[in-house]
Amino acid sequence: MVKARLTVKPLHSRAAGVYLHSMTANLIPPSPTREEYAEQYAAALAANGDETIFDRAEPIGLFVDWLGDATRTEPNDPNAMTLSTVDASGAPDARIVLLKDIDARGFTFYSNRESAKGLDLAVHPRAALLFHWKSLRRQVRVRGAVEPVTAEEADVYFASRARESRIGAWASDQSRPLDSRAALEAAVVRETARMEGGEVPRPERWTGWRVVPESVEFWRDRPFRLHDRLRFDRDGGGWTKTRLWP
Repeated sequence: MVKARLTVKPLHSRAAGVYLHSMTANLIPPSPTREEYAEQYAAALAANGDETIFDRAEPIGLFVDWLGDATRTEPNDPNAMTLSTVDASGAPDARIVLLKDIDARGFTFYSNRESAKGLDLAVHPRAALLFHWKSLRRQVRVRGAVEPVTAEEADVYFASRARESRIGAWASDQSRPLDSRAALEAAVVRETARMEGGEVPRPERWTGWRVVPESVEFWRDRPFRLHDRLRFDRDGGGWTKTRLWP
């Protein structure tokens, strides 16, 4: 019996581009038309037309106002933010985490110091944050140095978490290889039994960080990509502000 031979020829680069375009054509929406802007985005675009944001003298109050708007409109996690870090080799990394505090000092989040993000920050204590609120068609970018919160701050926030979440912090070797879901569940059972009848203290490896902003940029959608951008840059104890081309 003679076996048929199958020869696969690689696509030329131009042909490959056409092939990929045909695969994604129905997945990536086109730019909105004038009619679609008027029909679908009218409310959000009207809310984004207030020029008074450019009169603001500092970014934290404006951010709190926008976060309040997002709390009323986002379907879930209005405090979700992309946290970008750099590892020891210089490679960037990003993930979604939750903002847990905001004040004049900066933007605070919590995690395991032995996680990938924790190890990155131990080597390069700088980060970038990105908030994207789809319902409002707005985003905020933050860049700055990162400092650890105090043990007291970490204790207070840890104590506010659900008991199951506190036990999970003990059970999880975050970012390390895991054999199976069953192994994770077994670790939770073990720690639940160990903590039974008592308080669940904060693990030493679980802590928080504060991104101390050096620049904060506000972006909001306007028709036909003619967006508004306003950047605040720290200047000593105050801020300078610059309106940017879209």
